[in-house]
Amino acid sequence: MFIHPEFDPIIFHVGPLAVRWYGLMYLLGFGAFWWLGCKRAAQKDSLMPVAQVSDFLFYAFLGVIIGGRMGSVFFYNLDYFLIRPVYLLEIWKGGMSFHGGLLGVIVAMVFYQRKQGWGLFRLADFVAPLVPLGLGFGRIGNFINGELWGRTTDLPWGVVFPQVDELARHPSQLYQAFLEGIVLFVILWLYSSKPRLTGCVSALFLIFYGLFRFLVEYVREPDGHLGFVALDSLTMGQLLSLPMIVIGVVLFYYAQRGTFETESR
Repeated sequence: MFIHPEFDPIIFHVGPLAVRWYGLMYLLGFGAFWWLGCKRAAQKDSLMPVAQVSDFLFYAFLGVIIGGRMGSVFFYNLDYFLIRPVYLLEIWKGGMSFHGGLLGVIVAMVFYQRKQGWGLFRLADFVAPLVPLGLGFGRIGNFINGELWGRTTDLPWGVVFPQVDELARHPSQLYQAFLEGIVLFVILWLYSSKPRLTGCVSALFLIFYGLFRFLVEYVREPDGHLGFVALDSLTMGQLLSLPMIVIGVVLFYYAQRGTFETESR
């Protein structure tokens, strides 16, 4: 059993500016996206030239921030939003949703690929392997902040979060960092290292992220104000991940049949 050290969420101050761990994790995540994107862009027959990686990253950044915030509000705090609509703009109070961020990035990709004439699934296949490491950094940020903790456990690696109670809990944030960050990255990076039919890489992203998230939710404490939202056993995270798995399987099926090969080239 380990005791969470209750890190100060603020690393240091630069004048009135507070540099926070979670912000640093976002910076590392976007940095990993840019670095990996440049490596992919430098490969022969790459969809995106190296010079445009930074340009697209700006669109993706807006998608993550706007979509992540809207997802947190509408998926997890809708009742409060209906009472206090200005809550949507109170970003300093925290609250980001992966599923909302994903939708935001999809919208960003739709707009960006139309401008470039690439085709949505071709762009999604380029982007998908760049995402997992950023997700892993985000989950490490959750652990450092002592948030989104797991359910109680008697396993030897259980962690006590003193800000919650004195019970040992699953370090579900680290499980997610490993599965959504490292394992998902290895799967997508290796799979995309060879030519694939258009849509296959992004389909695998949806399938495996949805599967990993769905499984880890069984050891992650449900959101206190929501609890179980379906069948007295499913959390909001699981409910949002199920469509990802289904859509990913359907997309992979059609991608394997060459359905999206007619996209602009």
